[in-house]
Amino acid sequence: MTTPPSDLPEMEYRFMGRSGLQVSAISLGGWLTYGGHVGDDKAHACLKSAYDAGINFFDCAEGYAEGESEKVVGRAIKRYGWNRSDIVISTKIYWGAHNSSLPAPRNKINHLGLSRKHLIEGTNASLERMQLDYVDIIYAHRPDRHTPIEETVRTFNYLINTGKTLYWGTSEWLASEIEEAWAVADRLGLIGPIVEQPGYNLLKRDKVEGELASANLYARRGLGLTIFSPLQGGILTGKYINEIPPDSRLAQSQDGYIKSVSRSVGDEKWVKQQETVKSLMGIAEGLGTDVATLSMAWVLKNKNISSAITGASRPEQIWNTVRALEVVKRLDEKVLEEIENIVGNKPQQISKRFG
Repeated sequence: MTTPPSDLPEMEYRFMGRSGLQVSAISLGGWLTYGGHVGDDKAHACLKSAYDAGINFFDCAEGYAEGESEKVVGRAIKRYGWNRSDIVISTKIYWGAHNSSLPAPRNKINHLGLSRKHLIEGTNASLERMQLDYVDIIYAHRPDRHTPIEETVRTFNYLINTGKTLYWGTSEWLASEIEEAWAVADRLGLIGPIVEQPGYNLLKRDKVEGELASANLYARRGLGLTIFSPLQGGILTGKYINEIPPDSRLAQSQDGYIKSVSRSVGDEKWVKQQETVKSLMGIAEGLGTDVATLSMAWVLKNKNISSAITGASRPEQIWNTVRALEVVKRLDEKVLEEIENIVGNKPQQISKRFG
């Protein structure tokens, strides 16, 4: 069943930073799932459920499942006959070693990074996999400190001017690198990055509320945010409090990020995080929800967030996530203060959490 429940809240749409592009406050990403962990039918059921719930933004990357994630999204668009102007599609370019035709070990030279060559060839390969003429946003998936930023900025503008993408952004760039890209764009009369994609959640706040806010990139540059890992790899669902379920992503995934999380199981930081989640459960119960929905609502309360990217292997997970839009309205100053007292990780350099 992919039809959303009739009592789901209406989707909220937000501008992508200081641009005219509007995206659903909740978006669906293909990291760790589509093209690998989840088969086509289940992935398409999730994508269809998300679309029917009002989600219009779908996030991909050339590196997800070695390009298979992009293929899954492209097949879903064709399968359901979605009007291209009704959806917002993004992809990210940096890790494209799988684009090489050579057998393993593949020739990684010029298939990695943000050179003009790889940005153009990687974009063309991504578009072919998705069966699309253009994407709405292309992100520089990581900073490339071997390629001059001017080369990268000029190439993203070339991709915009040739109709391959409408906007460009960054992912996990330093504030100083984003500012340098904007300085280059200003000097050359070009378009700078409109969006950054960092990790952000109740347990991970320094980048969004500290570094980027201190650089005043939200107000001064109009930077939007599409954040990933709003539930910290599932930790903020509460499912890891007592044990690591054998069928969980933390137990099965070979992804580097997830494996890094799993290596911390049982250490002092892990134990402290689980205690924090237990305490948050009390607040969630008082609001008539669960800790995962509360955690997503807390992220969405921050108006600098253009969209929070979630993953799902079942339609029910998407619907539960959408219910966070109802919980956001219940997060008054008293509740937010109670949450702050529990997590105790407010970035010191920021005097006010939401700008």
